[in-house]
This record gives sequence, structure tokens and C-alpha cells, in this order.
Amino acid sequence: MMTPSNLSLWSLPRIGMRWLPVFRRNFLVWRKLAIPSLVGNIAEPLITLVAFGYGLGMLIGQVKLGETAVPYILFLASGSVCTSAMNAASFEALYSAFSRMHVQRTWDGIMNAPVRLDDVLFAEMLWAAFKAMFTTTVILAVMLALDISRSPMLLLALPLLGLVGVTFSCIALIFNALAKGYDFFTYYFTLFLTPTMFLSGVFFPRDQLPGVLRVISDWLPLTAAVELVRPLFLGQWPAHFAQNFVLLAAYAVLGFWVALGLTRKRFRS
Repeated sequence: MMTPSNLSLWSLPRIGMRWLPVFRRNFLVWRKLAIPSLVGNIAEPLITLVAFGYGLGMLIGQVKLGETAVPYILFLASGSVCTSAMNAASFEALYSAFSRMHVQRTWDGIMNAPVRLDDVLFAEMLWAAFKAMFTTTVILAVMLALDISRSPMLLLALPLLGLVGVTFSCIALIFNALAKGYDFFTYYFTLFLTPTMFLSGVFFPRDQLPGVLRVISDWLPLTAAVELVRPLFLGQWPAHFAQNFVLLAAYAVLGFWVALGLTRKRFRS
């Protein structure tokens, strides 16, 4: 078994192409359950979009973004697609990854072959990001069918949503490494993801937040995601593209490094 016992917990990742068979294995297993998995991932965000977008949107009408007024359903759609990427990646990197790591002991079996723990964790991160990107692609297609946005710049949103999936899968893998059971993930969803969703400008403009919360909001990864994706729905280039892109990438790099160190520690104990 290729364990990390001869490495420092916080040494740089050692990643080769051995992650690819692990990713492929997850894909082949998922393919058998693709339809129920897809329904589960897209049903809730689409119901939320229709209920709030068309229902609440009829009461609100338009939302001001700077000097531009946009329909509320467009405002909500551009934020909810980022939330969908966040939730899909988080769920996969928490519940599914924990099942493979701890319950089914799939990771132990994989590492009996010449595959490092670093490769396994990297494959899990990419797999969760793939699930997020796949989910958001379907949701974007539904949004196009509903004529919520016809901007050709929506194509640029796909790689950005992939980065969102990478970022939140890396953060979720930290909690996966710390968890002793599924109940532990309630803390992550309740104390991190839910406040993040309400503070990041998904449902209402962030300039309505009190000063302290606005400062906190500026540094949240979902805020960066919304600031990157929402202008593309309007056919505009993001105003602070480099700043928000670097923030998301920094969360991803730091998150993966911490997750890897904690996972190495778990496998040594």
C-alpha cells in the first residue's frame, strides 16, 4: 500500500497520472446511476429558480446593479447557478467521498495498487468538480430554454463554474478529512454554506448588507463566483475579473493543500 508515512504531512502534493484511473472508476460507477443523480442535483435549484424567480420576481420586478436594472429572475438565475456548482461539488466531496474513504474502504483498496493517497485525493477533487460542472451545464441549458438569458458570453461561464466546483470541492475535502461520521457534515452545510449563500449576493444585492457583513462577504468564495458569472448573463465582462479569479484559485490551492495534509494525518492514525 502506497501510504504517505515517509512524507511530512504538509509537504507539497505528489501527483502523477495515476489519478486518472481513480477518476475513471468513479465515472463508471456513477454512470449506472446518472439519471437519478442528475435529477437530485438539478431539481432543487430549478424549483427554487422557478418559485422565487417567477413568484417573488413578479413582486420585485427589477433589481438595480449599478446603473443597470435587470429582471429579478435574471439576477437570481446568475447567482443560483453558482450556488448549484457549490452544492453539487460539496455534496460529492463530502458524502460520496466519505463513503468511499471510510465506509466502503474503497480508497484502501485503490492504494493496494501503486497509487498514492495524493493521487486519490486529487481524483476525488476533480470528480466533484466534474459533477458540479455537469450539473450547471444542464441548468444553464434549462435557463436557455426558459429564455432567461440569451447572452453568447454564457459559454465563458462554463470554465468559471468548473473553477467554482474545484474550489468548493477542495474546501469540502477538508471537512471530509475531519469527519468521523455523516452527521459532522451538518456543521459545514449549516454554519458555512448556508450563510455563504445568503451573504454572497445570490438573492439580493450585496450593497444592502450592513458594513461588517459586507466586508466579510467580499472575501467569500461564492461572492467571487457570483461576481464573475453574473455579468456574463448580462453580456458584460466582469469588472474585477483578475481579483475574483485569483481569490477563487487561492481558496482552491490552499484548500487542497490543507485537505491533503489532514487526510495524510488521518491515514497515518
